[in-house]
Formats: sequence, structure tokens, C-alpha cells
Amino acid sequence: MQEANTNINENAKWYVVHTYSGYENKVKANIEKTVENRQLEEQILEVAVPMEEVEETKNNVMRIVQKKIFPGYVLVHMVMNDETWYVVRNTRGVTGFVGPGSKPVPLTDAEIRSLGLGGEGDGGESVMRQVVDYEAGDVVKVIAGPWKDMEAVITDINIQKRTATISVEIFGRATPVEIGFSDFRKKD
Repeated sequence: MQEANTNINENAKWYVVHTYSGYENKVKANIEKTVENRQLEEQILEVAVPMEEVEETKNNVMRIVQKKIFPGYVLVHMVMNDETWYVVRNTRGVTGFVGPGSKPVPLTDAEIRSLGLGGEGDGGESVMRQVVDYEAGDVVKVIAGPWKDMEAVITDINIQKRTATISVEIFGRATPVEIGFSDFRKKD
């Protein structure tokens, strides 16, 4: 019996399943419940909705939120056969497997490692992305510091340093000045 389990797990691969937008977590829960009810734990090993931490700055408020890396998709680690295909494909919210026609194509080992799903040596570190609702050309109002109450145009943004370069008028000339994200806001 132990040897059969090993052989089945070695045949398991990661597949990408397309879902209705916003249904990713429901699809994950529904597949997991069906696996439990039908006792398919040895054939459908894991269902994942890859998430990443994103630093968002909106209206001068920075917060870290969890966002789906691939909205509209769920990853399933499974042994592909008629029964498992049927279970996943007929889960409410699933529109199909990713692949040509009706033939699911498994992810490559490199793709699996890049997603942190590879098991050994995947690092498991969280992905951090920063999202800022400012861009070059935006007109902003400075709310703190020596340029307070001035209106300026953003000429450059440095997300790592959390600063923007703005153009302010000094002695009748446009001069670039670097200020922190917390020192200005978009002009209404």
C-alpha cells in the first residue's frame, strides 16, 4: 500500500484551472470538500490560490494587503486521470483547465519553483510588491515641509525610497526637489 501511494504522488503534477473572477477561494474550498467526500486525497494533493503581500499607498495611507497573484486562476497539484479531471472540471466556478482544447498542460518544474510550490529549496519567502497611486505628470499639493501649500508636478517616483521628485519654482526657475510620499497628496 505504501509503495502505491509513492507511485501516485510521483505522477502528480501542478495544473492551472481557470475560474470565474472572484471565485478562486470558493473553487479551492469546493475542490477540497469534494476530495474529502470522495476520498481522493491521494490523487488531488493540494489546491492553491497564490497570494502576495502588496504595499499600497492611497490617499497618503500605506497599508500591506494580500492580493491574488493570478486573479481568475487556481493551481491544483493532482494526478491527472478521468476521475480527477471530472471532479475539478465540474466544480462550480471552474471554466476549464489551461491548455490547448480540453487537454490540460502541467506547469514545468521551473514555473513551480518560481511560484514557491516546489517543496525543497523553494525558499518560501513572501513576495512583496509596492503599488502607488502616483505617476509622473500628476499635479500634487505639498502638505508638509518647506514647500507646504505649494502645487507641484511629479517628475519622477522612487518606490524603494518612498519619495517623489517634484518640480517647484525657486527664484523663477523650475527646480527638482525630492520629498516623501507622506509630504504630498494628489490635487483634488
